[in-house]
Amino acid sequence: TSVADQYTFIAAPTITSISPTAGPTTGGTTVTLTGTNLSGATAVTFGGTAATGFTVNSATQITATAPAGSGTVDVRVTTAG
Repeated sequence: TSVADQYTFIAAPTITSISPTAGPTTGGTTVTLTGTNLSGATAVTFGGTAATGFTVNSATQITATAPAGSGTVDVRVTTAG
């Protein structure tokens, strides 16, 4: 079997905890996201707004900087999975 006729499923990322869970509406809070399959993250969003920046520390941890916003929002990590 050659590589050209194979397909690889990539596990979707999951977030199991966020710390801290709140910050100022002006943004700038460093938030640690813990979960699984976080390697290769291409985006981190807070309620649809891109994090100011993020670093993939490991397959189970990302550090992201929260953007400005308000209310309670979902945090999402995008990977190839």
